[in-house]
Formats: sequence, C-alpha cells, structure tokens
Amino acid sequence: MLDNLYVLYLSVLQGLTEFLPVSSSGHLILFSKFTSFPDQGLVLDVAVHFGSILAVMLYFSSTLFDILKSLWKTKFLPTFKDENAKLFWLLIIGTIPIIFAGLLLRNYGTEWLRSTRLVGWTILGYGLLLFFADSCSMTIRQIKHMGVMDAVLIGLAQCLALIPGTSRSGITITMARFLGLERTEAAKFSMLLSIPAIIGATALVCWKIVVQGNFAEISQVFDGVVYSYVASILAIYIVMWWLKKSTFLPFVIYRIALGSFLLLDSYGYLNKWLD
Repeated sequence: MLDNLYVLYLSVLQGLTEFLPVSSSGHLILFSKFTSFPDQGLVLDVAVHFGSILAVMLYFSSTLFDILKSLWKTKFLPTFKDENAKLFWLLIIGTIPIIFAGLLLRNYGTEWLRSTRLVGWTILGYGLLLFFADSCSMTIRQIKHMGVMDAVLIGLAQCLALIPGTSRSGITITMARFLGLERTEAAKFSMLLSIPAIIGATALVCWKIVVQGNFAEISQVFDGVVYSYVASILAIYIVMWWLKKSTFLPFVIYRIALGSFLLLDSYGYLNKWLD
C-alpha cells in the first residue's frame, strides 16, 4: 500500500506537468530516482491520468459539447465543412500515429528509455527546440485554419513524447508553432489532442490491471483522481492565461536549467564539484 503523502506528491506532480510543456513522464522518473518512494504502480498511474483527463474535458467542455452537436448533425460522417466536426476528425487523425508508435514501442520495451542522462538531453534539447519554434515562427493561424497535413505532422510529433523528457504537450505545441498557430491555439489543440491519447493509454493500463488482478491499491484511486484533477486544472488555467499575453520563454528557461542539472549529475560533474 502506498503512503497517502506519496499519493498526494505524485498526483500533484503529474497534474501540474501533464499540460505544462516540461514533461510529466520525465518528472515522474526523476521523482522516483531522487526520492526513496517506490514506483507508483498501475492503479495510481490510471488514477492520476484520469484526473488530468477530467480537468481538460471540464476546461474545454463548451468546445467538446459543440463537437458532439456537430457530429450528431453530420451523422458522425467525416466532413470538414462543419468547423467543430472538422476539429473532431483532425484530433482523430492526429491520434493515429501514436497508436502505431505505442504498439511498436511495446514490443521493444521502455526501460532503456528511462535513464537520467536521456531524460536530461530530451528536456534540454526539446526545450531549445520549443524556444526556436516560438521565436521564429509566425503567429497568424488558428485551429480552424488547420488541414489534414497539419494534424498528421502534430500527430507524428506527439510520437516523440513516448521518449521520457520530451513532453507530450511541449512537442505538439512546438510543431503547432512551427506550423504558424497562435500560442493559445497551439496549446488548445495540444490539450484536446491529449484526450484520445491519454484515454487510450489509461484504457490499456486498466486492461493490465484486470488481467493481473492488481486491485490492492484501488482505495487510493479516488485520492489520486482528485489531487491530479485539481493540479491539472490549475496548470491548464496557468498556461492559457499566460499565453494570452506572453511567450513560452519561462518554460524554456526551466527546461534548460533542469536539463543542464540532470546532465551534469549524470556525467558525474556535480559530484566532482561538491567533493
């Protein structure tokens, strides 16, 4: 049974970093590495991701409701003539690449991707890429201007998030900015794209729980969902509020600082300087 304080720490960490472009998976790996806490396990993993999904669905509830109305009106047939139905199909198209990438990665395992050195490089490298995309790209397009190729490219970028430290939100926002989407529009599409991606991943973990009969920590699911939901909704409001008036620079600076620290630690320089 996991400690209640640990459930709080992990859920809040997951919730805050899921939608900030700083990598939730990287932070969870580092949390377990630099603390004495054990791995969170399948049940808590489902809980914190479900909390994040509830948060993004609540924040964009009006958009999701408009999508459902449009899908009903168009009889769920693929069409780009209706703006909201078009958004739905763009999200579906953007989700397809990560399905295949995730299935492929399952065959090779993921433990070799969880090293501190790799996480350090991805946090640093993709942070710099986000800075380049945000600084050099135009800011003239909205989601309604997107086409199939835009969704495919953002979906392909999302596949990179399977590498810890990349950040699912960070890499999809980076690609969206390269494609000229406004900052708030890039963040919105990234968050909406997280819904099918995280639901799919959560469903897969739920299936593992059923198969393994791993219900020992099920009583902690409610706490994990609540903590993660609160932290996630806070993170979403922070990002959307900030991007209405500024850039991604604070997140880039954070990634550069954290990535540099991890690389110095993984290559042994910190121990040399502290000795």
